[in-house]
Amino acid sequence: MTRLRVAIVVVAAIAVGVFLVTVPTFREFFDLGVYRGAVRSWLLDGNELYNFLYQDTEYGFTYPPFAALVLGPLALTSWPVAIAASIVVNAAAVALLLRWFLAPVVRRHDGPMWFVCSLAFLAILVFEPARDTFSFGQVNLALLVLVLADLRALTTGRRWAGIGIGLAAAIKLTPVVFIGYLIVTRQYRAAATATATAAAATLLAVLVAPATSAQFWLTTLWDTDRVGRLEYVSNQSLRGVAARLELPSAWWLAAVALILAVWFLRVRLLRNAPDHAAGFAATGAVACLISPVTWVHHLVWLLPALFLLVDAALQSRSRPRLAVLAATYVILSSSVVWLWWAGADGFAAAIGSNTYVWISIGLLLTVPFRTAVPAPPPSDLLTR
Repeated sequence: MTRLRVAIVVVAAIAVGVFLVTVPTFREFFDLGVYRGAVRSWLLDGNELYNFLYQDTEYGFTYPPFAALVLGPLALTSWPVAIAASIVVNAAAVALLLRWFLAPVVRRHDGPMWFVCSLAFLAILVFEPARDTFSFGQVNLALLVLVLADLRALTTGRRWAGIGIGLAAAIKLTPVVFIGYLIVTRQYRAAATATATAAAATLLAVLVAPATSAQFWLTTLWDTDRVGRLEYVSNQSLRGVAARLELPSAWWLAAVALILAVWFLRVRLLRNAPDHAAGFAATGAVACLISPVTWVHHLVWLLPALFLLVDAALQSRSRPRLAVLAATYVILSSSVVWLWWAGADGFAAAIGSNTYVWISIGLLLTVPFRTAVPAPPPSDLLTR
């Protein structure tokens, strides 16, 4: 049996490797090139960070200055070393996700740990948002791990909960929504820690590079043309749907308000006490939906919801639910939205070009919350 499992993993690894290097949507580490080129231009050549454009394209650095400080070591690396470092960081992030979410499920069902986790690792490599994160050289998986480190800190009563979210929010603005989650669920200490961490990191960048920080917060942040066209099919957010359907901004704002209301209802109003695992998963889906720009590689924030849904389906032994989840995974790995890369005219295109948005909404609505989450007794609170 062990030899058979080893053979299955080896064959699957070869198949996935061949697929990844031949798939037409391989991104040639484009975003990593932007990061490295921008910090080299800024730190080594003395140019302004946000004036850099990569290889005569219209794309430059779009993250806060603190992110440039974090990515600063790339300025000293060769291109092959930068690629290797990016792959190692992203692979380590996937390994942590599997350890946190999948390993407990495998133990509960007494399954072969290394075999299941190896196949799951390969499956995540094929999952389009993760696949794009690897091939773009993006930071999404690392930020997801930072945020989920706070999930573990909250569930174990660690006093430092909030630092991961704060650092992630200082690197890229999308994780700010998790501070909102902490406030809504009355995790005020963690919310204060996250806010203070983000503020301290931002202040550090201001002290190191005041002119660059002023340019970002006063000018660059508000220049939406820098991040790409809102109607581009890769923008799988509610704003992208509105842009492709040529709807007024009021429709987008109304949709955002409705999504936030549903999120608030699920994470707060129906709970005796917060279910942080489900709450973080739902918040990840919300972050993808309400952000003005959610490129396909940003959808790694859906992974916690998918993990929780798989766990719930296995516990209930529901084959139909597992089949739906398998179909969802296949769709999210299929690049189906790119069939409409040239335009989204017509009813079928309006549905198909926004497929990942509909899936994000579905995950928000179905991520499993525990029906009764008991509040910890006072004695437990005193001993934490």
